[in-house]
Order: sequence, then structure tokens, then C-alpha cells
Amino acid sequence: MKTMSRRSVPLVALALLALAFVAAVALSSVALRGARLDLTSQGLYTLSDGTLRILEKVEDPVTLKLYYSEHATRDLQQFRVFATRVRELLEEMAARSGGKVTLEVIDPEPFSEAEDQAAAYGLQAIPLNTTGDKLYFGLVGANSTDGESLMPFIQPDKEAFLEYDVAKLISTLGAAERPVVALLSGLPMGPSMDPSGRQNPGWVVDRQLSELFELRRLQGMPTSIADDVDLLMLVHPRDVPEATLLAIDQFVLRGGRLLVFVDPDAEADQRGINPLDPLSASEPQASDLGLLFQRWGISYDPTRVVLDDRHALQVQPDPNGPPVRHLAVIGLEKDALNQDDVVSAELGKLHFSTVGALGLSRESTLRMEPLAQSSRSAAMADVVAVRAAVSDPDQLREAFKPGNEPLVMAARFTGELATAFPDGKGEGHLARSQGPVNLIVVADTDVLTDRLWVQVQDFIGEPVYNAFANNGDFVFNAVDNLVGNADLIAVRTRAPSARPFKRVEEIRRGAEERYRSTEQRLQQQLEALEQQLTALQQPGAEGQAQAISPEQQAEILRFQDERLRMRKELRDVQHRLNADIDALGDRLKLVNILGMPTLVVLVALLVAWRRWSRRRAAEA
Repeated sequence: MKTMSRRSVPLVALALLALAFVAAVALSSVALRGARLDLTSQGLYTLSDGTLRILEKVEDPVTLKLYYSEHATRDLQQFRVFATRVRELLEEMAARSGGKVTLEVIDPEPFSEAEDQAAAYGLQAIPLNTTGDKLYFGLVGANSTDGESLMPFIQPDKEAFLEYDVAKLISTLGAAERPVVALLSGLPMGPSMDPSGRQNPGWVVDRQLSELFELRRLQGMPTSIADDVDLLMLVHPRDVPEATLLAIDQFVLRGGRLLVFVDPDAEADQRGINPLDPLSASEPQASDLGLLFQRWGISYDPTRVVLDDRHALQVQPDPNGPPVRHLAVIGLEKDALNQDDVVSAELGKLHFSTVGALGLSRESTLRMEPLAQSSRSAAMADVVAVRAAVSDPDQLREAFKPGNEPLVMAARFTGELATAFPDGKGEGHLARSQGPVNLIVVADTDVLTDRLWVQVQDFIGEPVYNAFANNGDFVFNAVDNLVGNADLIAVRTRAPSARPFKRVEEIRRGAEERYRSTEQRLQQQLEALEQQLTALQQPGAEGQAQAISPEQQAEILRFQDERLRMRKELRDVQHRLNADIDALGDRLKLVNILGMPTLVVLVALLVAWRRWSRRRAAEA
């Protein structure tokens, strides 16, 4: 019995361990429900503080429906990885919402009711092949009051802004009213009557803003900004009285958002032009927030214009002459736009004309984040000289000397701020901001005009917009971002989950540097050898084969052997380009295959050694 009892001990122990494991799993599923540990270096599965606050403030429950054609992507492994990333982010948001956000994942299979629903919502279907397979990957959000918002197709190249877009979708579902944008403009942006009595619908930018927001046009120079204003938009502010500057200052300090467009020369400003005086058209029309910029620490010179040789656009000052590149008319592309800010990211082109430069003084408490900046082949020029070169832009090249530093044309300014009017004594006057301020300044107003970004055509009484630049998107992004609550603005831009193999790239670059010169030398020798061999085998004058001497035949054979040798050596060089990468892959495979078993064996040996040591100590 004693022997049988000893034999049964391991079996009983294993059964108890199995029961304990099952109990631990069941207990952890209850006790640790909702607990998560993000071990990724970039915090891919950790929500931003702004997102968490948005989820906490959800009052009307939100349902998210993710339409994903999983079966259609069976051969698109990279896209499946991205889809898993999106799904995990949505699941994390739902889990952290306290039941206020629910997620449904729907596969809209062909000819199914789910596919009809996806099409009815307006989700975008991407054809995958000629057999008719379609890919749906869109998100629909809905609340209990029939409010809906959607993302027609979640694009992998916009993964960095995925959390922001989803948080914005959830945030806007609870908005009962359109945000209020107060516009104070010194330019004729809005609808008006032209001298002939016809209705002028205004600039396209103005029309789009009025459709998406409650656009409140301020008349004159206000001495206060209403508390229900979400964003104050200033366009070409000229001769602003101190009382209005004080109102702007206090609006910003109490948490209001500010979007400013100033300009060294607003070409759309016709107020100072006298039709009877041709010289009046040569006077620059500058705007500035002078005292506010100075005391806030934002540097801007309304008498200087940015010239950029690399990004200069072509203009045609003479209708009968050829187009010329104008250093003061600048077209920026993606490499000159901040791809980490939702306002400027993903924009393809942004056009400016006679734009100024922005900066920060040493005493400023703000932080400047450039949104658009020139190339290093840029310099500043006097605005009078630029206006004088309208008919002959080549004049600007005579004194042009690049400063080898990029110049900031548009920027976001954030941080704590002190009032520009410390002696103010009115009721409720704030000496400091109640929190971090957030404002965007653009040193150009021409960026808003239709001529720089869009052509408008009439089609059966309806306007059709043909945009050739992204100026309108830039303005809308700025307004949309600033009118959002502080929580939405705080949502961070995420790094893409697909991380590059930096070590592999370093190895590849090093290998290319080591072997590229050898490869080029061998390639040149091989080409020279091919030419010599072709020359020896040239036919006669009448196309007949020439008699070849034994010496020439031996030379041809030697050239052929040399060509084979060089080609083999060239293949070896090309193979060595990837040898180090293959070696690294073999080492990683070895670690993955043998690493864990080796660790288990070492732990087992350590446990056995400790038991043996304890037994020896007990026997002694």
C-alpha cells in the first residue's frame, strides 16, 4: 500500500495542478476583466488621454459598426494585419467606455443583406479583381437619436490618424448643434452684390465653411467676443484698435481658439486702389496683429516676403509671353508640410503668394510647431520690391541669396500665455491663460483666394469645384481641428503599427556601400569585354563571315572564358549584398527555435540543482 501510495502522489499532484490552473484562469477572467498591459515600444494599444476623456463624456450610447470583407482579403496578408490593428483599437475603445460604446464587426459577403446595408450607408467598395470581389472596410457610428457618422473607407496610409478620426467620430455623434465660428475679415470673402447688381456667391472657402459650421460674421471692430464662440477666425486684420485686440487677448486666455491669416501683401485687398491712379496699385496691402504678436512672442515682419527658388511656381505676367517662375508664388508639396499634425498631414499641394515668415522670440512662453515651411533655398525680400516685380518676376533673382534655412509660413502655437494687457482692470480680466492655449497663424491671405487652388464652373445652375491644390482642405482641417474640444485636440498622432526593420536597413545600406563600387567596376569591365568580343566577330563588308586566324580564335575563346568568369564574380557580388541580411535572419531563426527550449532546460536544471543541494544539506 505504501508503494502504491508513493506512485499515486505524482498523479494526484498533476490533477491538483490542473484543477488549480483552471480555477486560476476562471478567477483571472473575472478579477482581471478589462486589465491590459501594452508592451509595445510605441504604445500602440494605449489610448491617448484625450480619447479616454471623450469616452468618459459620452452620454448618448454609440454603436460602431465595422464593415470588413474578411473573406475577400484572404490573399492580402498585409491588409489583414492592418485590419486586425483597426479592430483591436476599436475593441479597446469599447472596453474603456464603460459600456457607452459597443462594437459590431460585420462581414458584407457578396449578395448578402450586410452588403446592401454597407452600400446604403455609403461605404466605399474597392474592386479587388476581375471576378467581382469587393473590399469593404468602413466604419459607421450611430447614436440613439438617429445621428450617424461614418468613415467610408479606412485607409492604411492614414493609420497615424486612426485614433483621432475614430475619436472625432464618437465626439461628433453627441454634438447637438454646429460649432460657432466667428469671422472677422478685411477681405470680400462672403456673398455680395457686384456693381452690375448680380449676386456674387463669395469665395469657395467661405461657402464651404458656412455649410459645415455656424459662420457668424462680425461687423466692425468688436470690443468683446461672445462666450458661445468656439473659434475666432481673423482674416487680414488691419488697423485693429486696442479695444478689439484686448477682446481677442481675453478670448484666447479663457480658452477660445484662434485662427489668424495675416499677410505682407494681400493681393485681394482692393481698398487702397484708386482706378484713376495707376501707381496706387503698386502699394502693398499688409496686415498684422502688431501688439498681440509682439507681447505673445510671435515674430512676424509685415514688410518682408518669402522667396523660394525650389518651390517657385510658374506665372504668366504677359499674356503674349512665356510663363516664368515667380520666387514669391510658392507651391509646397508633402515634404514641406508637417505630416505629424492633422491640419497639414496628407495634403498634396499648398499654394501661397507673397507670404510672410513666422517665428518665436526668446521671451515667448509659447511653443511653435511649423505646419508649412519653405525649402533651404529661400530668402526674405522687401515687399515693395516684390510688388514692383509683378510685371517682370525675374527682377527678384538679381539680389536673391538663399539663407540655407527653412522659413515657417504657417504654424501652430501652444502653451501657457500671459495677457498682452497687464494693466487691464475690467471685470473678469485675466492675467494668464486658464490652460494651454491653441492657435494657428498663417502668414498669407492669398492662400484663401480661389485663384490659387480651385476653378469654379457652373453646371445646370450648380457650382462645380475643380481643385488643383489643397488650400481648401488645409483651411477646413484647421477650423475643424480648432473647434473640436480640448480632448479631441489632445488625441495624439500614432506611429504606424508596421515598424520598419531598422537593423536590416542599416545592414543593407552598409553592404551596398561595400560592394557597390566592386559591382560597378565589374560591370564596366564586362561591357568593355562585350564590345571587344563583338568587334572580333564583326562580319565582312558584304555581310559574309570573315576568316578567323588561330590567334583571333584563341583570343575569342579567352574573352568568352573571361566573360563567364566576370559574370560569375558579378553574381557573387550581388549575392553578398544580401548575405549579411540572410545571416541575421538565420540568427533570429536560431534564437526563436532554440531560445525558449534552452531557457526551459536551464530553468529545469536550476530547479534540479537546488533540490539536490537541499537534499545534500538535509542529509548532512
